[in-house]
Amino acid sequence: MSCRRLARFALGCLLIASCCWRGGTGSNVEVFTPELVEEAIGTVAVIPCEVKLPEDGNYAYVNWYTMDRNTRKKIIYMIQGKQHHAEPEFQDRLSMSANFSLVISKVTLKDAKVYVCQVGLGSLGVGENRTELRVYKIPESPEILESDGGITASDSKMHTIGRCVSRNGYPTPTITWYKNKEPLSADGTEIEIRPAVTMESSGLITLSSTLSARVTKEDRHANFTCQVSHEKGKALPQSKSFKINVHYPSENISFQIEAQSPVKEGDNVTLRCKADGNPEPEYTFHKVEDKEVELPSTVGGGELVFHSVERSASGLYRCKALDLQNFMELTADLNLPVHYLDVPTIIPEQPKHLREGDNLHLACSTTSSGPVEIHWERNGNEITKGHFLNLTSMRFEMSGNYSCVARMLQAPSLVRSKQVLLAVHAKPLLASPKELVLVQKGKMAKLTCTVLSVPKPKITWSISNGTILSSRINFQYNSTLTVQVTEELLDSGINCSAENRLGRVEHHFRLEQIPEKKAPDSSKGNDTSREAEEPGSIPKKEPTKQESRGIIIVAVIVCILVLSILGAVLYFLHKKGRLPCGRSGKQEITRPEAHKDEIVVEVKSDKLPEEAMLLQGASGEKRSAGDQGEKYIDLRN
Repeated sequence: MSCRRLARFALGCLLIASCCWRGGTGSNVEVFTPELVEEAIGTVAVIPCEVKLPEDGNYAYVNWYTMDRNTRKKIIYMIQGKQHHAEPEFQDRLSMSANFSLVISKVTLKDAKVYVCQVGLGSLGVGENRTELRVYKIPESPEILESDGGITASDSKMHTIGRCVSRNGYPTPTITWYKNKEPLSADGTEIEIRPAVTMESSGLITLSSTLSARVTKEDRHANFTCQVSHEKGKALPQSKSFKINVHYPSENISFQIEAQSPVKEGDNVTLRCKADGNPEPEYTFHKVEDKEVELPSTVGGGELVFHSVERSASGLYRCKALDLQNFMELTADLNLPVHYLDVPTIIPEQPKHLREGDNLHLACSTTSSGPVEIHWERNGNEITKGHFLNLTSMRFEMSGNYSCVARMLQAPSLVRSKQVLLAVHAKPLLASPKELVLVQKGKMAKLTCTVLSVPKPKITWSISNGTILSSRINFQYNSTLTVQVTEELLDSGINCSAENRLGRVEHHFRLEQIPEKKAPDSSKGNDTSREAEEPGSIPKKEPTKQESRGIIIVAVIVCILVLSILGAVLYFLHKKGRLPCGRSGKQEITRPEAHKDEIVVEVKSDKLPEEAMLLQGASGEKRSAGDQGEKYIDLRN
């Protein structure tokens, strides 16, 4: 047999010997280890080593080796129950358990090797087996790098949609792209996916995947995501979704009014023009009258804004949109109606010298952009509808503010009004004056004279030694006199007079002293029920003799009614048998023969014998039976 054949034979034997859970070198010692152990980076890895010992056998030593390019390197061993580290660099992370398992803490990528467990049993021989340790690292969540700029739709070439990056994984993960939650696959014509692997200095792997595709207009609404999967863990959460900026030409255009409807003079109005292309086209605005007049646009070019719009802004407007992708122009028109209503005009504007009994006719008119409704108000209250107000036989009480109110029918919130003040000339009129005023001698008293008058009256007082304050509200004039009360004023009173060129009116104030408090009667206690009367109040009246008699009569009638009701109740109870009466309680009204002309009351008594003893006279003699049993009372007197 040639050397080459011998080498091949030996290699085959070596491969067969490396099978999982095999015995050692043909000796009587059997060593079992798992074929593969997988642990995450940074955790603790345990590689079991099981030895099948004969009944009278005992181990002599245990060695652990690493295989590096078919070269063995002892890293830790145990002799007579004591551990020894062959490599100082592994001293802090390697240990051997009581059952000969190799324990590696804080696993790193460098620990991913083949480990050999060798057990020696002295004269029984040596056995060994090997295990591969694989380490892994779950990558970080994916990161999306979106494409810059826009993508033109319906272009024949591929466009980059985005790039998905997964960092710090081991071994290499996989990336899947999704469009509207549906997975994408590269087909070479419509979709292209290009992965790229980068080995970091730490030994971990960064994987990126670039998605390219042909884009259509419909893709403007599509949501794209990516997801990373790893062989040692479930799929990680998907990345954030994103949309691509698809460029496509405009096909439609809209032109609208943005304002409260209907548009009124003074409102803020925006005319908004919008085309459906991306990016938006260039807009221009025109007002169409005899010819088109271009207007400046505001706010990004798609809006025409009117602040406090005027009636002159009414008319036809046109928006033009020029798409720079296909250089097509779209147009749209709209009509802007601006409603307006002017302040009404009243004729005559300010009537003068109105007298009682006069007639007055007022006419109201206005200008507006449409039909209006007009009505008249007096002091805020509606009195009639229409353009005309006819006032006949005017009186002073008809003086006041009259308003013509106009309301736009097409825009009810648009209201204008005009006011006119009518004053009917007449002699002064006193407003609810007091006749009696309670005052205190030596104190200050206030008297107010209120006069309604057109024209302005002259108000005077009958005395000149007081203080006078005057005020006015429209046609009402107030004059307040403050004066010290004297005995002479209590006797004479005070007069107030008001005069204008049409007449004179006068009022007399009667002054009365407030009664002084009486001292409380000590025999009856302090009486605090009566209070002192204040100046200006009306004195309380004492009951008269006639009123006292009336009260007495009412009391007598009430007593009679009560007695009548009580008698009726007693009679009712007697009839029902609920009030028993014997002969001892019976009373009769009789007229004896000897006294036929006399009215007497007979009282009969059926008393017991022992009770009759009480009826004996003072001398101890018994009275007659008639004296004892009957008693006559003369009722004539």
